[in-house]
Amino acid sequence: MRESDKSLLDKAKKGDVQAFEDLIEGYQKRVFNITLRMIGNYDDASELTQEVFIRVFRSLNSFKEEAQFSTWVYKIATNICLDELRKQKKRKAVISLDEEIRTDDGEIKRQIEDEKPTPDIIAEKNEMKNIVNKAIQSLSEEYRFVIIMRDIQGFSYEEIAKIIKCPEGTVKSRINRARKALKEALEDKKELLYGFYVK
Repeated sequence: MRESDKSLLDKAKKGDVQAFEDLIEGYQKRVFNITLRMIGNYDDASELTQEVFIRVFRSLNSFKEEAQFSTWVYKIATNICLDELRKQKKRKAVISLDEEIRTDDGEIKRQIEDEKPTPDIIAEKNEMKNIVNKAIQSLSEEYRFVIIMRDIQGFSYEEIAKIIKCPEGTVKSRINRARKALKEALEDKKELLYGFYVK
């Protein structure tokens, strides 16, 4: 940990909110990108990112400084994402689109959720990326995480191993299996993806 970060951490542990905000400034974008890729929904990712840093702030005094602060932050982000994915699985239920929603002001017609791509995808105008994102979302939580951390966020094998607390060899084999699964998920999109390359 850099000396400046150490100083900010010491102040933040004593309740200095400004020091905490300065400390986490460099982590916010990356944490948001991780939550967005894991969850696949812009609004949910924004809320979860806030939750990550609230939990980081509340848990500062339990942080053991022999570990990297960044590793600890990303571990918290990972756990929160996995918890949310488990909750979503439990919440999933079949509903009728014709069923009306009861509110304090009466009943309203159910509207189908807008499935437009997230703003960052629209801004990049990159349909190929959208296809790959959907394929990543179809992977298991375990495979999705290592693909995001290694191939999208650029974490080293060592960093990922520390975050998920397993040997580097396990991380490497998991990434290889995840890449194979992703390739299979994209197999039926081969012609479409090829079309982007030759345009």
